[in-house]
Amino acid sequence: MARIAGIDLPKNKRGVIGLTYIYGIGRSRAQHILDSNEIDVNVKVQDWDDDQISKIRNSVNEIKVEGALRSETQLNIKRLMDIGCYRGVRHRAGLPLRGQRTKNNSRTRKGKRKTVANKKKATK
Repeated sequence: MARIAGIDLPKNKRGVIGLTYIYGIGRSRAQHILDSNEIDVNVKVQDWDDDQISKIRNSVNEIKVEGALRSETQLNIKRLMDIGCYRGVRHRAGLPLRGQRTKNNSRTRKGKRKTVANKKKATK
């Protein structure tokens, strides 16, 4: 089992897919890592030898991934909220930040709301 950047990569996946299990590495970056180390993208993770794993580990160590990347992202969001810019206000309110409409959609950001029935006004 290959353990890179504190993540156990799945054995039965192709190398390019297995690397995407690391936070901060997508398909294109995984392909670039494998190409730069001259490893075939179709070889499964379980078929990597120790030399290939060490080359990949060295390449991944040069990139900011996992905990360092998550903390940087959180600090960026906190900075936006502290300066009070539009994106920061939307983060604080839990609403979409990139101009999406919120009347009908945006359930991912807003969550499922419960409807509250109107009270009938008392007649005199």
